[in-house]
Amino acid sequence: MDTGDTAWMLMSTALVLFMTPGLAFFYAGMVRSKHALGMLAQNFFAVGLIAVLWALIGFTIAFGGTGNGGFFGNFDFLGLKGIGQGTFTGWETLTIPAILFAAYQMTFAVITPALITGATADRMKFSAYAVFIGLWLVLVYSPVAHWAFAGGWIAKMGALDFAGGTVVHINAGAAALAVILVLGKRRGWPHEPMPPHSLPLTLLGTGILWFGWFGFNAGSALAANGIAAQALMNTFLAASAGMLGWLLVERMKSGHATTLGAASGAVAGLVAITPCAGFVGGLSPILIGFITGGLCMLAVSLKYKFGYDDSLDVIGVHLVGGILGSLMVGLFADSAVNELVASEGLLIGGGAGLLIDQLVATVATLAFSFVASFVIAKVLDVTMGLRITSEQEDEGLDVSQHAETAYALAGRMG
Repeated sequence: MDTGDTAWMLMSTALVLFMTPGLAFFYAGMVRSKHALGMLAQNFFAVGLIAVLWALIGFTIAFGGTGNGGFFGNFDFLGLKGIGQGTFTGWETLTIPAILFAAYQMTFAVITPALITGATADRMKFSAYAVFIGLWLVLVYSPVAHWAFAGGWIAKMGALDFAGGTVVHINAGAAALAVILVLGKRRGWPHEPMPPHSLPLTLLGTGILWFGWFGFNAGSALAANGIAAQALMNTFLAASAGMLGWLLVERMKSGHATTLGAASGAVAGLVAITPCAGFVGGLSPILIGFITGGLCMLAVSLKYKFGYDDSLDVIGVHLVGGILGSLMVGLFADSAVNELVASEGLLIGGGAGLLIDQLVATVATLAFSFVASFVIAKVLDVTMGLRITSEQEDEGLDVSQHAETAYALAGRMG
């Protein structure tokens, strides 16, 4: 055990947990005021349910049988059995307590299903959401985490995912697309305007996400070392460049650079650098962020072309950004940055081998998550119903689902 590494990972765990409230504010500001508390409730609820399920079964599915090159872990760590202050099977080289590693990974498990709420905003039953994310953690997230993070088939193939391009962003983005296809469009979309009710709240959420993302990416080094420092710098640069890329394209298209565009661009850059953070160096993070910011800005308009109602652009930012980031590992991965890079990126002097592995991992994650999530959503829709009624949608999630309101004085003030 190393006390410096342990201190850094304790901090990183807290930073990543803070991202989920940040996500809640980010989303809540973008919906209409009658749905704001509903968005906050869904995100905060994920912290409660997912943490418990992770300890009971999620962790062992993800990290049991580490290094087996398979699709699924085992049940050796059911209920965190054998996970204490030392190391654990398959992770003997850890310099932090196993229980801290489990806690750190738990924060990833919490925020990933919470990302889906941005696509389903304004119309999903709270009860259906609760059941969906519980099933999704066990049946989708944990197996994919095993594939990439625990020596499963993706890792054995040679694909790289430093902090969750496949496990978090492609996984959640594909699930979001599947669920909204079952759920259907919001009443009035796309003909009625549905502007954000509080952009300051969204910008606050963006700042919290950006802050917490340093724990997300730099913490994935699992040590207080040079790779963590590189990941931190890469994360900062990619977010900043993502903002610039988005705003440039937005200004060219509409003649305006918006605050919502700045927030969305920064998040797009953060998403893209996530799988790359500990594998790239130099000016690569600027290119990764800038390109992704511009392309994600264009991608959000696809929902109007294809007719799917992705309320808060989870697909345009997280799915597209995750795909771009995962593929850019195959372009920019550098063994001089991280010795785990066995095959360098195409633009660093390596061949196309890593890029092909990244493509396979990307397609497989997208396909599995989409199909499995669609089946889960369809079963829930048939059995308990996914969607609130038309009357409840007009009333808002706040009152219809929680008998509360985010702004109690709004009615009195007119």
